[in-house]
Amino acid sequence: MAVTQSRRIDFPQVDMAGIVYYPEYWDMCHRFFEGSWPQIAKIDYPTLFGERRIGFPAVDNKATFHAPLRYGDVVECRLWISKIGNSSVEWQYRYFNQGGDLVWSASVMTVCVDMDSLAPMSIPEDLRAGLAATKAEGGDE
Repeated sequence: MAVTQSRRIDFPQVDMAGIVYYPEYWDMCHRFFEGSWPQIAKIDYPTLFGERRIGFPAVDNKATFHAPLRYGDVVECRLWISKIGNSSVEWQYRYFNQGGDLVWSASVMTVCVDMDSLAPMSIPEDLRAGLAATKAEGGDE
């Protein structure tokens, strides 16, 4: 199942041209990533990170800008898992504006790590089950 979240584009996110400044897409990407965990794995990311000491840092990112977002627009993010390895997870992101137009697409590869050593670790089974369900029902590529 693709996870869908949305937010309004705020003034601090835009540049002098009145469009979203490109690093802000990645900032939103991480916010949507964190916000997806309760739906995907029934745990919030601060608990996963802080109490369980498990993190999923990005190791590879790719993005395509299709159209600009502007101040006041509402962006809808659809995200899903395209690949799951022993310790890696590939996330797919699609951003749409309020008119339903695709404005940004991205792929982010993360690696499951022990936050105390930053060493890669196998994805725990309870997390893998939720990630696999997100992959199994897929997204809208």
